[in-house]
Order: sequence, then structure tokens, then C-alpha cells
Amino acid sequence: MKAAFTSDNIAGASASVFNAMMEAEQGDSMPYGNDDTTAEVTTMLSDLFECDVDVYLVSTGTAANVLSISAMTPPWGSVLCHSESHLLNDESSAPEFYTNGARFVGVSGSDAKINPVELQRLVSQKVGDVHSCQPSAVSISQVTEVGSVYSLAEIRAITEVAKLAGLPVHMDGARFANALLSLGCTPAEMTWKSGIDIVSFGATKNGTMASEAIVVFNKRFSKELGFRRKRGGHLHSKMRLLSSQMKAYLTDDLWRINAQHANDMMALMQAGLARVPGIKIQTPAQANMLFCTLPVGMADHLMAEGFAFGWGRWEEGVVRLVTSFRTNQEAVEAFIESANRFEVSRV
Repeated sequence: MKAAFTSDNIAGASASVFNAMMEAEQGDSMPYGNDDTTAEVTTMLSDLFECDVDVYLVSTGTAANVLSISAMTPPWGSVLCHSESHLLNDESSAPEFYTNGARFVGVSGSDAKINPVELQRLVSQKVGDVHSCQPSAVSISQVTEVGSVYSLAEIRAITEVAKLAGLPVHMDGARFANALLSLGCTPAEMTWKSGIDIVSFGATKNGTMASEAIVVFNKRFSKELGFRRKRGGHLHSKMRLLSSQMKAYLTDDLWRINAQHANDMMALMQAGLARVPGIKIQTPAQANMLFCTLPVGMADHLMAEGFAFGWGRWEEGVVRLVTSFRTNQEAVEAFIESANRFEVSRV
């Protein structure tokens, strides 16, 4: 295989992350998050977000998302998220399992972003009616499932609707760093300053082996999250091995460097593919993920030449391309050249 653009999950972990784990493995340390490294990570994330936060480390993004949501909604509630969101389409039935049966409702909106007008309609439906699920929480994905990024104004438009309805807001930040660098803002501006109550601070796609952080700004959810993490089987006894990964990730701007590289590689890919006749860009990539429609036969040609990519979930011919912190420029240029070669051969 020449190169794969199937997912940023195909990349391994940064060397400094592995080195940090090896160092943390030495000697003894208090279990279940009562170690010095876990406390240090909480301080680092508080500094990063410019406020005092509570942090709950878990090893998967699914756990981060569903545990966050479970603390926000009762079993009879409904969680409002985009109809294309990861939470609604790609977490299996984990959201319903961890919330004890809460309903997840898809909200429409272009570019996989929630439309605030549609959200306003849904949060107002049958409030107080015992025959209906009660709107209880809102969740947005940043980056979205089509590679777009919510602007700060778009985030605030959603959180304003939610807050007026008394609903907390969660951000699925699996690609948090990629979105942040795309916007050029601070972590605080993209989260609590824009009305976010909890963020799933993703790191595994961007350089850690298996370490994600539930970062809580609204501390009324903290106590329950602690119990839910334990009940859900995600309180690691050797927490320092997760914490050491997150500490390395946050040290020397590794998280920014990795995400910027992934974004730059996608910008290079998008610019190159946009010049290939017959390729249609679905939603312009703002971070490190792109969906596009290829001419008939091009996908088979690219795969035969040793390239791998994912398939879109919509109409035939749509492919998903994702770059990571390990993607190299030569591979991107070779992919573009191969696509061009196919088009030239058809003329």
C-alpha cells in the first residue's frame, strides 16, 4: 500500500507519548487517579482553558462522549444532535446504554451543523408533556462528520437557544485541536466562553495511544460523572498511564503541532483535487477531513495503485479522505498525481 487516507485513527502515537508511558511505568504510584501525574494534567488543562476545570480521563472517545451525555440527561430525556453526528450514527447503542434509554434526536442543518432555528423548534416541543421525551441536552461535533467546523458565532447561536431552554451543551471534540487551529481562537473561546458545559477533549486521533479527557466547565455535573465513570467501567486503576499520555500530548505544544500538520496536509490535498476535472468537493474541508465525489472508475484506479480511503455514507461515488499527524506530503502529492493521471487517460 502506498498510502492510506481512511482515518486519522490509522496513525500510531507520537514518540514522546510512548516515552512518557515508559517513564510512568517505573516505580509505584497511587491508583485510580490519585497520582501526581493525573493532578498535573488537571492543572495543565485548567491553564489551557483559562479556568478551573474538572477532568475525567478515559481511554476511548466513545466513553468520553457517552459518559458526558449521561450526566446531562435523565432516562426520559432527549439529546439533540445533528442527524449526521457521530453520536447518533457511529457510537452503536452506547449512548442509549449509558443514559439508561434516553432518546437521541437528529437535528437538520447544512454542512452537518445544527440549524439554530430548527433547534429552537425542537427544544420547545411538548415541554412538560409526560407523553413525550423531554428535551434535556444538546451535543455538537467539532470537527463535524463532513469535515466542516462550527465558527464561534455558530456555536454561540446554538448555546443561546439551549441556555434559554435550560439545556446544557456538550461538545464532541474528537478532532478538537484540528478545529481550534482552523478557527485560530483559544480553547476557552471555543468552549466555555461560547456556552459549552462539557467537552470531550480528543487526543487519540492526534497523537496519544488511548487517552481522552472529559473536561467539565459546569461543575454541577462533576460529582455524577465521577460515579458514572466508575459504574461504566472506565475508571482505570493505573490511571497514571493515561495521564502520562495526556501530559506528553499537552507538553511543548505537541497537540498543536500534530493537528497543524494534519490540517496542512488536507489543505494540500484539497487544493490538488479541486484542480482535477471530474472531482466534486462535497463540503470544503476546514480541518483534516474531506468528502468528495469521484468520477466513475477513479476509485478503483486509485485503489489499484495502492491508495486506501473511506467511503461516504450518502450517494454512490462519495469517498472520505482524512489526513493525520503522520501523513506525509509525498503521499498526498502522489495521490493527486494518480487522480490526475486517471482523468488524462479518459480524455
